[in-house]
Amino acid sequence: MYRSHNCGELRASHINTEVTLSGWVQKVRDKGFMVWVDLRDRYGITQLIFDEERTSKTMMEQAQKLGREFVIQVTGTVIERASKNPNILTGDVEILVSKLTILNSAKLPPFTIEDDTDGGEELRMKYRYLDIRRNPVKNSLIFRHKVTQEVRNYLSKEGFIEVETPYLIKSTPEGARDFVVPSRMNEGQFYALPQSPQTFKQLLMVGGMDKYFQIVKCFRDEDLRADRQPEFTQIDCEMAFVEQEDILNAFEGLTRHLLKEVNGVDIQEFPRMLYDDAMRLYGNDKPDIRFGMEFGELNEVAQHKDFGVFNNAELVVGIAVPGGNSYTRKEIDKLIDWVKRPQVGALGMVYCRCNDDGTFKSSVDKFYDQDDLAKWAEVTGAKAGDLICVLSGDTNKVRTQLSTLRMELAERLGLRKPNEFAPLWVMDFPLLEWDEDTERYHAMHHPFTSPKPGQLELLETNPGAVKANAYDLVLNGNEIGGGSIRIHDKKTQALMFDYLGFTEEEAKAQFGFLMNAFEYGAPPHGGLAFGLDRLVAILGGQETIRDFIAFPKNNSGRDVMIDAPAPIDEEQLTELNLKLNLKS
Repeated sequence: MYRSHNCGELRASHINTEVTLSGWVQKVRDKGFMVWVDLRDRYGITQLIFDEERTSKTMMEQAQKLGREFVIQVTGTVIERASKNPNILTGDVEILVSKLTILNSAKLPPFTIEDDTDGGEELRMKYRYLDIRRNPVKNSLIFRHKVTQEVRNYLSKEGFIEVETPYLIKSTPEGARDFVVPSRMNEGQFYALPQSPQTFKQLLMVGGMDKYFQIVKCFRDEDLRADRQPEFTQIDCEMAFVEQEDILNAFEGLTRHLLKEVNGVDIQEFPRMLYDDAMRLYGNDKPDIRFGMEFGELNEVAQHKDFGVFNNAELVVGIAVPGGNSYTRKEIDKLIDWVKRPQVGALGMVYCRCNDDGTFKSSVDKFYDQDDLAKWAEVTGAKAGDLICVLSGDTNKVRTQLSTLRMELAERLGLRKPNEFAPLWVMDFPLLEWDEDTERYHAMHHPFTSPKPGQLELLETNPGAVKANAYDLVLNGNEIGGGSIRIHDKKTQALMFDYLGFTEEEAKAQFGFLMNAFEYGAPPHGGLAFGLDRLVAILGGQETIRDFIAFPKNNSGRDVMIDAPAPIDEEQLTELNLKLNLKS
């Protein structure tokens, strides 16, 4: 028996009990005549004590040679701690050690295994197995486990059946790039790793499973950022014989359950916002509604004077920054420089101070009088003491730029509080979006999304105006889930493929199995997929997902711990009938 108790378990009630503990040495404090050792495992820390009056000389010498992260086993008696530590649960007691066994010695770690470590991100990713010993990472992984257990429990109680779908599937042209896998047994042919189980969950509905879910790995070969990984996890769900309202109610229930059970927060309201309104008021399709700063479109009140920058713009739009009039000129200049960075891309920024006495002071006073600026304040909702920030340019670009500025200002003002939660449904996305490079329409979500009822005929006359029967669930400015009502008949699906530029032969080659399935009685169905990594991070009060993934990739898609991806040898290439054609 390596242990009778764990390192977070012992209390005053265990005094005079003989126990056996095992774990890692967190710290050694050697006073010569006495040695204290903090012993750590997943559950906590227990202090061990060796002293020359009660400990043999041999064991004292052994204890004095212990180093950080040594794996040891001790047997001893629980005694009352002379100097109690209220910061740990075992702080009332310590172990007077009678037997010490070194199970494994350890090299000095490349960074300290403490909450506030001295290791940089790349170093910690290289030694991720050491990083996991630190409380922030360990607790994040335990937190993820709690969330996934709550998801499984809730969906199972609601009648959903967990079904696994294949990882080795067929490559499809829609969405991000696929990761492909060569088939040794089928020369010159390749599997693809799934970007999502989309077609399989639809086939499960055709198969009569009625309610399906799966916590599943998905793969996309795309550029990375802090909240994106090449392999990620979805809570994938599908339901048959449902309309949009049924799905929204079902997954409001799941989200409400998670917020209550995991965070202790009761959320009743799940507001709904049209996609067009989200873009108009917030400049993106996943607005953070924990704070205001809604956009005010200023064309009517700003394009009547001789200011060419505004007159030549497709859109003039501003936000009111609460309390922003306290910014110094130097701080405002820095803000202007910030929006002109390549990452934002604005050419400049006009501002207007809303003074406490009801007057206004603008950077374009030469062109606009007090009555004009009062109208700016009215449109943006600015009050005395606020600062109005105005950008102008092409509609789509300037909305994105102002949205980025809005989020940055909210961060600086402390408005994005991690312990506050504001869910939001964004509805009625465009079904199709025009791609300038390929000069054709692409599905905004995926090619199996159904148009809104009554809008199918618009595909003939104005395809860009057709709305999708699709919805995204947003939490605190992050999309945590998205889905749609699916097309469930062959005729409509064929029409959709046609508008996406597929020939009949291409559609049959790529999705013939699904089209065939629709001929055998496919029920109306729809679903939603949550991004588990992002959901867990937000529930855990974080914006980035890496600490909630056991072994994440870096920004280049590399696992620096195992050094992957890596070349394979010539023998494997030959066996797979592959030949490299590398660019120099």
